[in-house]
Amino acid sequence: MLTLRLLATAGILAVAMAHGDHMASKKPEVDENADWITRHMAEEHHISDFDGDSFFTLHDFDGDGYLSAAEVERTYGLNDASNDDLPPAKRAAVAPAVMALFDVDGDGRISRAEWRKGFIEDGKTLADMGTGPGHHGDDEYEYEIHHWEKYHDENTKLEDLTHPEDIEHFKYHEELEAKEAAEEERRQAREKLDIVWDNVPVMFRKAKTMA
Repeated sequence: MLTLRLLATAGILAVAMAHGDHMASKKPEVDENADWITRHMAEEHHISDFDGDSFFTLHDFDGDGYLSAAEVERTYGLNDASNDDLPPAKRAAVAPAVMALFDVDGDGRISRAEWRKGFIEDGKTLADMGTGPGHHGDDEYEYEIHHWEKYHDENTKLEDLTHPEDIEHFKYHEELEAKEAAEEERRQAREKLDIVWDNVPVMFRKAKTMA
C-alpha cells in the first residue's frame, strides 16, 4: 500500500506544480545577514517582496485582526516538531519578547495598528529567537516546500522517492491511515451491537452486572 501511496502522491504533487500552486515558486535568494522576518518569508513562504500589512495578514491565522501570543509562537515555529527539543525557558520567552515590542496597550495581543506603528513607522522587527526559520504549515506544506521542491519536480518517478525525508513522510501518512481504518472498524463493530455498552451510563452497567 505504501508503494501505491508514494506513486499516487508523486503524481498529485507533480500535477499541483504544473498548475502553479505554491510549490511552483522556488525559494528566493536571501542574504545570509538578512533579518529574521526576511529569512522567514523567503524560507517558509517563498516571498521576497512583502510589506508590514501583508506579513500581519499572513500570520493572523484566525483572521481576527490581532496577533495573539499563540499566533506569535506559531509564527516562530514552536508548534513544529523541529522545535520539540527547545528548552522550556527559551520557548516561554518568545511571545513575551514580541509583545514587549509591539503590544503598546498591554492587552496581551498585537493589533494591526500597533503592528503598523512598530514595524512600519518605528522600524521594529522580529528578532531571531533561535527557533529556526519558523515552520508553521501542516505536514504536507512543510514537506512540499522544504524537501519536494529541492529534490523533486514534475518528472519525479516512484523510484526517485528514496530520500529519508520521503520515506518518513509517507510512513507517517501510512500509519495515520492505518489508525483511521482501525477506528472505523471499531465504530462499525459498535454499530452492529444491539446495545452499544459505551453509550450506556455507568450506573446502569453496574446494575446489569449485579443482576
